[in-house]
Amino acid sequence: MKANRIKSFLFSFEQIPSFLYLLKWILICLTLGVIVGSISAFFLLSLEWATHWRESHLWIIALLPVGGFIIGLSYHLYGNSVVKGNNLLLEEFHTPKKIIPFRMVPLVLFGTILTHLFGGSAGREGTAVQIGGAIADRFTKVLKLSKRDRKIILIAGISAGFASVFGTPLAGGIFALEVLVLGRLRLDAIIPSFMAAVFADYFCSIWNISHTQYHIDAIAEMTPVNVLWSLLAGIIFGLVAMLFSKSTHFWSNLFKNNVNYPPLRPVIGGTILAIAIYFVGTTKYIGLGIPTIVDAFNVNLNSYDFLLKLVFTSFTLGAGFKGGEVTPLFFIGAALGNVLVWFIPLPMELLAGMGFVAVFAGATNTPIACTIMGIELFGIEPGVFIALACCTAYLFSGHSGVYSSQIIGSPKHHLFLREKGLHLSEIKNKRTKK
Repeated sequence: MKANRIKSFLFSFEQIPSFLYLLKWILICLTLGVIVGSISAFFLLSLEWATHWRESHLWIIALLPVGGFIIGLSYHLYGNSVVKGNNLLLEEFHTPKKIIPFRMVPLVLFGTILTHLFGGSAGREGTAVQIGGAIADRFTKVLKLSKRDRKIILIAGISAGFASVFGTPLAGGIFALEVLVLGRLRLDAIIPSFMAAVFADYFCSIWNISHTQYHIDAIAEMTPVNVLWSLLAGIIFGLVAMLFSKSTHFWSNLFKNNVNYPPLRPVIGGTILAIAIYFVGTTKYIGLGIPTIVDAFNVNLNSYDFLLKLVFTSFTLGAGFKGGEVTPLFFIGAALGNVLVWFIPLPMELLAGMGFVAVFAGATNTPIACTIMGIELFGIEPGVFIALACCTAYLFSGHSGVYSSQIIGSPKHHLFLREKGLHLSEIKNKRTKK
């Protein structure tokens, strides 16, 4: 009886259970950060090796159909339950059914490495997020977490994967809170999300992993006219983000509707890609494309670079190859910003930086995370311009996105879409019926 009174007295102070909650998630997120951060380090080193080997042995691009068949067959035989990728994480968060199979980790990890080795155009964020989410869900079973805690640890896994692969723990923590429901933030998971992001980034960095550094030295004066120019740039970034999302879904549906045998889809796609790369005569539009991203801040690029990267990446992913969308979106946005200097009187490097994160914001519907990422990467000085571009791109990308399982928690505006609670994939069908 006395023990119960003491317990009741202690827990009458809200800070006591808060401290226990914090301690619990420190231990969980520390363990998660060690695992996800270390796997991300291996993944980044493997991508670097694959890229260098491919660029030194360009003949391997001719074998892109073979790489596609290996990836397609692997998923067909062993990965039907995880083929949805990032969308599976979102679906399990919203309507939990079963623990995410651990096989997602090796399948997406090596599938992405093969995609880059043979010459596909893809990113790395999707892979890291899937790895983080699948590993985090193991904790649900091992620790016998509640349904509420399972949602929290899935968020932590997403933030750990994102933060460690890009070296942006602040953006990673917010991205995981923002990406699940369009227009809403899951603040009940804010502590675990940030802790997982910080720990994963740290344990990735101790493996001597370095991330690409970007710089914006020329900042325009903040005037009403320049604000309007920034809004115009944001509109363009948003429209291109929408084009990327719709293109990826178009190619994916085209292959699914016309090629019944799944392993054959990346074979056909790989053949077309290999031929296209041969006739284009350059490898700048495949892989991550980081050298071109760096050049976008200082060198005049071709006016069509962003469009070719958009086509190559959307086709690669739509055909069934594995990888993320974010780094290609960085390429598309930075290259587009580089071109906008032709008629928008803002510094080239500023426009490239704005596009770098704004197209990403529009395609993933995460304007806050992308604004924070821009500040983490480029510093606070261009922060207002970055925020304007990200928020405007988010608005003008419409109710579309690369993650079709995102749920609309709060519509972007009420002039065109008044309903909420729909998946992005349901909107087109809804409009067609009307």
